Amino acid sequence: MIKTVIIEDEKPAARKLERMLSSFPQLEVVASLESVEAALQWFSENEHPQLIFSDIVLGDGLSFDIFEKVPTKAFIIYTTAFDQYTLKAFKLNSIDYLLKPILEEDLAKAIDKFQSFLPSDTMINSSEIKQLIKKDTTTLSRILVKIGYNLKIIRTEEISCFFSENKIVYLQTEERSYPSDFTLDELDNVLDPQKFFRVNRQFIISSDYIRNIHTSPYYKVELKFQPEEEITVSRDRIKDFKNWLTG
Repeated sequence: MIKTVIIEDEKPAARKLERMLSSFPQLEVVASLESVEAALQWFSENEHPQLIFSDIVLGDGLSFDIFEKVPTKAFIIYTTAFDQYTLKAFKLNSIDYLLKPILEEDLAKAIDKFQSFLPSDTMINSSEIKQLIKKDTTTLSRILVKIGYNLKIIRTEEISCFFSENKIVYLQTEERSYPSDFTLDELDNVLDPQKFFRVNRQFIISSDYIRNIHTSPYYKVELKFQPEEEITVSRDRIKDFKNWLTG
């Protein structure tokens, strides 16, 4: 059995996740913790599990504080409604993150990914975890955006490009553009490199939405859905751009 711990301050969400995990007979939930303080105490007094599902924003702080104070050899799958924290999550033994509300399909994929990292039934050390994670870098599949008092989940496959304007990074869909909490540098590190490419300092584009590419006198890309700004490939990126198109 794979020992598993849930860290979640909302009791209904914790109960729902535990019910979802009961569909995986290989997992055994040994503890459900509600706060940073409770988790620090539990991890200091108990044998660490192999897998942790952890919310990021807890009532008394961020769950990152737990693992910075009590290093763990466990794999961590973060659950969150706030996409701006996912980049830091990747640095703390995280193999995946799940945006709330958690979908059964996404949960199953995350567990499959975790199991693919396990060479045996024994735990592996932290440095080995980091090496394994580097071989299968987690990429963003969904982004949470705020529209007034509402939240909207947008899958990256719906996004034609990301662009920077007045120090804010927007994502473009068929419907409209939405502001995000990311920088282009951050996105460049977590988007699927097979799908997205940084053509210049202002734009990251998706190969799925390229309508036309003009090559004279400069490389200019026309997308199916794009903002009013013209998209030009930087001269120093043209070679990499060509390799990306054919890769």
